[in-house]
Amino acid sequence: MPKKKKLIVILLVAVVGGLGAYKLILAPTSAVGEKRKVDGTVYVLPKEFLVNLADGRYAKFSVAMVLERAPEEAGSHAATPPEGYGTMPEEAVVRDVVTDVVGASTGEQLTSSAGRERLKKQLRRRLQQRTDLHVGDVLLPDVTVQ
Repeated sequence: MPKKKKLIVILLVAVVGGLGAYKLILAPTSAVGEKRKVDGTVYVLPKEFLVNLADGRYAKFSVAMVLERAPEEAGSHAATPPEGYGTMPEEAVVRDVVTDVVGASTGEQLTSSAGRERLKKQLRRRLQQRTDLHVGDVLLPDVTVQ
C-alpha cells in the first residue's frame, strides 16, 4: 500500500506541475480586457539636450515621447539629418520646442517631481500646437542640473 500512495503523490505532483508549466509558458495570453500601460510608441530623441536655464544654471537631459504611432521617416528625397539626429521629419521643430520650454524654466523646476510634471505637460501642449505629431506623453528619462 505505501507504494500505491507514493505513486499517487508522484502522479498528482506531475499533473499539477504540468498544468502550471502549460499556464505559464504554453497557454496563449488573452489580450481582451487588458489595458496597456503604454498606449502608443515610445520615440527617444537620439541626441541629448544641453540647455542654459533661466536661473543661470544648465541642464543636460534626454527626451522621449509616447506617440500614437511610430514617426514616419523622411522620404528618400530628404536630406540626411545631422549626426546624432533621428530620421523623424519634425525633429528640428521638436528640439526647438523642448529648448524653448526647458530653457525658460529653472533648475528647481527640473529637480522637483511636481516641476518636471508641469514642464512635461507644457511640452506636450506646445508639441501638439507646433507639430503634426500625436503626443500622448513626454518623458524626461535622464536629467542632470548643475
